Amino acid sequence: MPQFCLKHVGKDYRTEPDKRVLHAVREIDLTIERGEFVFITGSSGAGKTTLLQMLSCNLQPTCGSVYFDGVNVTALSPRRQDHIRLTFGYVPQLSSLIRKRTVGENLLPVAALGPGRNAQAPARIRKALGLVGMSDVMDCYPAELSMGQCRRVELARAILNNPQVLFLDELTANLDEDTAWDMFLFLDELNRLGTTVIMASHAKRFINLMRRRVITLVDGRILGDVQRGRYGDLI
Repeated sequence: MPQFCLKHVGKDYRTEPDKRVLHAVREIDLTIERGEFVFITGSSGAGKTTLLQMLSCNLQPTCGSVYFDGVNVTALSPRRQDHIRLTFGYVPQLSSLIRKRTVGENLLPVAALGPGRNAQAPARIRKALGLVGMSDVMDCYPAELSMGQCRRVELARAILNNPQVLFLDELTANLDEDTAWDMFLFLDELNRLGTTVIMASHAKRFINLMRRRVITLVDGRILGDVQRGRYGDLI
């Protein structure tokens, strides 16, 4: 059974003030198996973020159905969708770290939802930060860190509760090459240990080196879906 299955999925928005319909994603049929590493590529505005948000139960499609482990999550109540969402890790395109809270305070709400709740939260936060090479920043504020360090912290937050699926939206954008490559290698190891990784990315060089499944979106539609693909492959 596929871990994810999208059937005729679309997402529309109405623009203001003229009320025109914008088709962000349309006519998507897609399956993703457990344990895959999938890159979602395409130009800005192609629908990558919208697709990630629908897969991760953060956005309800306008039409069609999203299935997770055989369950039609689009038909579930918001409460049950929230429960499924807790089993995922997600790093958004824009940083969501709260500037007036330390790194530890930023990660605590997520850690409190996992095993051991609040009692084991500090130790689990330190472990997650250590895995991404940021073990010494617990008491730092985001403003004291570089962009690359902040992205590592957000990745640590996403893996805190050992998610079965990791969604990453332009995680390595604007990072230096060494930092980006370290993060790709870490994600590759997570995937080898069984985590499904679904990543929206423009990182052409790294995608070509990784040679994993590459899905290409153009104007909200899938134009390419290639196993062991390269950036821009359509067949």
